[in-house]
Amino acid sequence: MDEIGGIYQMIVSVGDTTFHLNLTSIGMTWIVIALLLLFGYMATRQSHIMPHSLQLVGELVVGQFYSLTESALGKEKAKTYGPLVVALFMFLLFSNWIGAIPHMQEPTTDLNTPLSLGLMGFVLAHYAGIKAKGFKGYIKTYFEPIAFMMPMNLIGEAAKVISISFRLFGNMMGGSIIILVVSYLIYSLILPPFLYAFFSLFIGTIQAFVFTMLTIVYIAVQVD
Repeated sequence: MDEIGGIYQMIVSVGDTTFHLNLTSIGMTWIVIALLLLFGYMATRQSHIMPHSLQLVGELVVGQFYSLTESALGKEKAKTYGPLVVALFMFLLFSNWIGAIPHMQEPTTDLNTPLSLGLMGFVLAHYAGIKAKGFKGYIKTYFEPIAFMMPMNLIGEAAKVISISFRLFGNMMGGSIIILVVSYLIYSLILPPFLYAFFSLFIGTIQAFVFTMLTIVYIAVQVD
Protein backbone atom coordinates (compact mmCIF):
# COMPACT_ATOMS: atom_id res chain seq x y z
CA MET A 1 0.00 0.00 0.00
CA ASP A 2 1.51 3.30 -1.08
CA GLU A 3 0.72 6.88 -0.08
CA ILE A 4 0.64 8.97 -3.23
CA GLY A 5 -0.28 12.60 -2.69
CA GLY A 6 -2.20 11.77 0.49
CA ILE A 7 -4.15 9.00 -1.22
CA TYR A 8 -3.74 5.46 0.08
CA GLN A 9 -3.70 2.81 -2.59
CA MET A 10 -3.57 -0.96 -2.50
CA ILE A 11 -2.35 -2.95 -5.48
CA VAL A 12 -4.16 -6.21 -6.14
CA SER A 13 -2.93 -8.64 -8.79
CA VAL A 14 -5.25 -11.20 -10.37
CA GLY A 15 -3.25 -13.26 -12.83
CA ASP A 16 -1.65 -10.83 -15.27
CA THR A 17 -4.07 -8.02 -14.38
CA THR A 18 -3.22 -5.41 -11.76
CA PHE A 19 -5.86 -3.36 -9.95
CA HIS A 20 -5.16 -0.16 -7.99
CA LEU A 21 -7.70 0.29 -5.19
CA ASN A 22 -8.11 3.82 -3.85
CA LEU A 23 -8.50 3.06 -0.15
CA THR A 24 -9.03 6.72 0.69
CA SER A 25 -12.04 6.95 -1.61
CA ILE A 26 -13.42 3.59 -0.44
CA GLY A 27 -13.05 4.60 3.21
CA MET A 28 -14.70 7.99 2.67
CA THR A 29 -17.57 6.33 0.80
CA TRP A 30 -18.26 4.00 3.71
CA ILE A 31 -18.13 6.92 6.13
CA VAL A 32 -20.70 8.75 3.98
CA ILE A 33 -22.94 5.66 3.99
CA ALA A 34 -22.62 5.41 7.77
CA LEU A 35 -23.54 9.10 8.16
CA LEU A 36 -26.56 8.63 5.89
CA LEU A 37 -27.74 5.66 7.95
CA LEU A 38 -27.25 7.68 11.15
CA PHE A 39 -29.16 10.62 9.69
CA GLY A 40 -32.00 8.34 8.59
CA TYR A 41 -32.18 6.75 12.03
CA MET A 42 -32.13 10.07 13.88
CA ALA A 43 -34.69 11.64 11.52
CA THR A 44 -37.19 8.80 11.96
CA ARG A 45 -36.43 7.68 15.52
CA GLN A 46 -39.16 9.79 17.15
CA SER A 47 -41.30 10.97 14.28
CA HIS A 48 -44.34 13.08 15.14
CA ILE A 49 -47.03 15.07 13.36
CA MET A 50 -45.14 18.16 14.57
CA PRO A 51 -41.69 17.19 13.27
CA HIS A 52 -38.42 17.84 15.07
CA SER A 53 -35.56 19.49 13.18
CA LEU A 54 -33.98 16.39 11.58
CA GLN A 55 -37.38 14.95 10.71
CA LEU A 56 -38.30 18.26 9.08
CA VAL A 57 -35.12 18.29 6.99
CA GLY A 58 -35.64 14.68 5.93
CA GLU A 59 -39.27 15.24 4.99
CA LEU A 60 -38.36 18.40 3.06
CA VAL A 61 -35.70 16.64 0.98
CA VAL A 62 -37.82 13.55 0.32
CA GLY A 63 -40.91 15.62 -0.49
CA GLN A 64 -39.12 17.99 -2.88
CA PHE A 65 -37.31 15.34 -4.89
CA TYR A 66 -40.28 13.00 -4.95
CA SER A 67 -42.33 15.91 -6.30
CA LEU A 68 -39.70 16.64 -8.97
CA THR A 69 -39.63 12.98 -9.98
CA GLU A 70 -43.42 12.90 -10.13
CA SER A 71 -43.48 16.01 -12.35
CA ALA A 72 -40.98 14.48 -14.78
CA LEU A 73 -42.13 10.85 -14.83
CA GLY A 74 -45.71 10.82 -13.59
CA LYS A 75 -47.23 9.47 -10.39
CA GLU A 76 -46.89 5.76 -11.17
CA LYS A 77 -43.22 5.87 -12.24
CA ALA A 78 -42.39 8.18 -9.35
CA LYS A 79 -43.31 5.37 -6.97
CA THR A 80 -40.58 3.25 -8.59
CA TYR A 81 -37.83 5.81 -9.20
CA GLY A 82 -38.55 8.44 -6.53
CA PRO A 83 -36.79 6.63 -3.64
CA LEU A 84 -33.69 6.04 -5.78
CA VAL A 85 -33.57 9.70 -6.82
CA VAL A 86 -33.77 10.83 -3.19
CA ALA A 87 -31.04 8.35 -2.17
CA LEU A 88 -28.81 9.53 -5.04
CA PHE A 89 -29.14 13.18 -4.02
CA MET A 90 -28.49 12.48 -0.34
CA PHE A 91 -25.44 10.34 -1.12
CA LEU A 92 -23.98 13.02 -3.40
CA LEU A 93 -24.77 15.78 -0.90
CA PHE A 94 -23.03 14.03 1.98
CA SER A 95 -20.14 13.00 -0.29
CA ASN A 96 -19.58 16.62 -1.32
CA TRP A 97 -20.07 18.05 2.18
CA ILE A 98 -17.71 15.68 3.96
CA GLY A 99 -14.74 17.61 2.55
CA ALA A 100 -15.63 20.49 4.90
CA ILE A 101 -14.49 18.30 7.81
CA PRO A 102 -10.71 18.55 8.44
CA HIS A 103 -8.69 15.58 7.15
CA MET A 104 -11.69 14.25 5.21
CA GLN A 105 -11.82 13.96 1.43
CA GLU A 106 -14.81 14.00 -0.90
CA PRO A 107 -15.34 10.62 -2.63
CA THR A 108 -16.49 12.62 -5.66
CA THR A 109 -12.93 13.91 -6.22
CA ASP A 110 -12.11 10.36 -7.34
CA LEU A 111 -13.36 9.96 -10.93
CA ASN A 112 -14.42 6.38 -10.21
CA THR A 113 -17.26 7.58 -7.96
CA PRO A 114 -19.04 10.03 -10.32
CA LEU A 115 -18.35 7.73 -13.27
CA SER A 116 -19.95 4.78 -11.44
CA LEU A 117 -22.98 6.90 -10.55
CA GLY A 118 -23.19 8.13 -14.14
CA LEU A 119 -23.14 4.54 -15.42
CA MET A 120 -25.78 3.59 -12.87
CA GLY A 121 -28.03 6.40 -14.13
CA PHE A 122 -27.33 5.37 -17.73
CA VAL A 123 -28.30 1.74 -17.10
CA LEU A 124 -31.36 2.78 -15.08
CA ALA A 125 -32.57 5.20 -17.78
CA HIS A 126 -32.25 2.63 -20.56
CA TYR A 127 -33.87 -0.08 -18.45
CA ALA A 128 -36.78 2.31 -17.87
CA GLY A 129 -36.92 3.02 -21.62
CA ILE A 130 -37.08 -0.68 -22.53
CA LYS A 131 -39.71 -1.30 -19.85
CA ALA A 132 -41.85 1.62 -21.04
CA LYS A 133 -41.55 1.15 -24.83
CA GLY A 134 -40.74 -2.50 -25.26
CA PHE A 135 -37.47 -3.65 -26.81
CA LYS A 136 -38.54 -2.94 -30.41
CA GLY A 137 -39.82 0.51 -29.57
CA TYR A 138 -36.64 1.25 -27.65
CA ILE A 139 -34.38 0.23 -30.56
CA LYS A 140 -36.53 2.23 -32.97
CA THR A 141 -35.68 5.49 -31.18
CA TYR A 142 -32.04 5.17 -32.29
CA PHE A 143 -33.09 5.32 -35.94
CA GLU A 144 -35.04 8.55 -35.57
CA PRO A 145 -35.54 10.95 -37.23
CA ILE A 146 -33.79 9.06 -40.07
CA ALA A 147 -31.99 5.71 -40.14
CA PHE A 148 -28.45 6.91 -40.79
CA MET A 149 -28.55 9.01 -37.59
CA MET A 150 -28.22 5.80 -35.54
CA PRO A 151 -24.42 6.09 -34.96
CA MET A 152 -24.81 9.71 -33.83
CA ASN A 153 -27.62 8.75 -31.48
CA LEU A 154 -25.45 6.04 -29.94
CA ILE A 155 -22.57 8.48 -29.48
CA GLY A 156 -24.97 10.97 -27.94
CA GLU A 157 -26.14 8.45 -25.36
CA ALA A 158 -22.56 7.51 -24.45
CA ALA A 159 -21.65 11.21 -24.21
CA LYS A 160 -24.30 11.69 -21.51
CA VAL A 161 -22.36 9.42 -19.14
CA ILE A 162 -19.11 11.27 -19.78
CA SER A 163 -20.76 14.68 -19.49
CA ILE A 164 -22.59 14.08 -16.21
CA SER A 165 -19.62 12.29 -14.60
CA PHE A 166 -16.88 14.74 -15.59
CA ARG A 167 -19.02 17.75 -14.66
CA LEU A 168 -19.28 16.55 -11.08
CA PHE A 169 -15.67 15.32 -10.92
CA GLY A 170 -14.26 18.51 -12.46
CA ASN A 171 -16.08 20.87 -10.13
CA MET A 172 -15.22 18.97 -6.95
CA MET A 173 -11.61 18.26 -7.95
CA GLY A 174 -11.15 21.86 -9.14
CA GLY A 175 -12.32 23.15 -5.78
CA SER A 176 -9.91 20.85 -3.94
CA ILE A 177 -6.99 22.00 -6.08
CA ILE A 178 -7.82 25.68 -5.50
CA ILE A 179 -7.99 25.12 -1.74
CA LEU A 180 -4.67 23.26 -1.78
CA VAL A 181 -2.89 25.96 -3.78
CA VAL A 182 -4.23 28.85 -1.68
CA SER A 183 -3.39 26.97 1.54
CA TYR A 184 0.25 26.79 0.49
CA LEU A 185 0.29 30.43 -0.60
CA ILE A 186 -1.05 31.96 2.62
CA TYR A 187 -0.07 29.18 5.04
CA SER A 188 -3.65 28.18 5.94
CA LEU A 189 -4.34 31.35 7.92
CA ILE A 190 -7.50 33.08 6.71
CA LEU A 191 -8.94 32.17 3.33
CA PRO A 192 -8.92 28.33 3.24
CA PRO A 193 -11.67 27.87 5.89
CA PHE A 194 -13.94 30.09 3.78
CA LEU A 195 -12.96 28.21 0.64
CA TYR A 196 -13.66 24.86 2.30
CA ALA A 197 -17.13 26.04 3.30
CA PHE A 198 -17.82 27.53 -0.15
CA PHE A 199 -16.72 24.58 -2.25
CA SER A 200 -17.82 21.79 0.05
CA LEU A 201 -21.18 23.20 1.11
CA PHE A 202 -22.42 25.63 -1.54
CA ILE A 203 -20.82 24.20 -4.69
CA GLY A 204 -21.28 20.66 -3.33
CA THR A 205 -25.01 21.24 -2.93
CA ILE A 206 -25.35 22.72 -6.42
CA GLN A 207 -23.46 19.84 -8.03
CA ALA A 208 -25.47 17.20 -6.16
CA PHE A 209 -28.69 18.88 -7.32
CA VAL A 210 -27.53 19.19 -10.94
CA PHE A 211 -26.37 15.56 -11.12
CA THR A 212 -29.64 14.31 -9.65
CA MET A 213 -31.78 16.47 -11.94
CA LEU A 214 -29.88 15.32 -15.02
CA THR A 215 -30.46 11.72 -13.97
CA ILE A 216 -34.19 12.41 -13.71
CA VAL A 217 -34.16 14.09 -17.13
CA TYR A 218 -32.30 11.15 -18.73
CA ILE A 219 -34.89 8.73 -17.35
CA ALA A 220 -37.76 10.97 -18.49
CA VAL A 221 -36.32 11.19 -22.03
CA GLN A 222 -36.12 7.41 -22.29
CA VAL A 223 -39.63 6.69 -21.03
CA ASP A 224 -41.35 9.36 -23.19
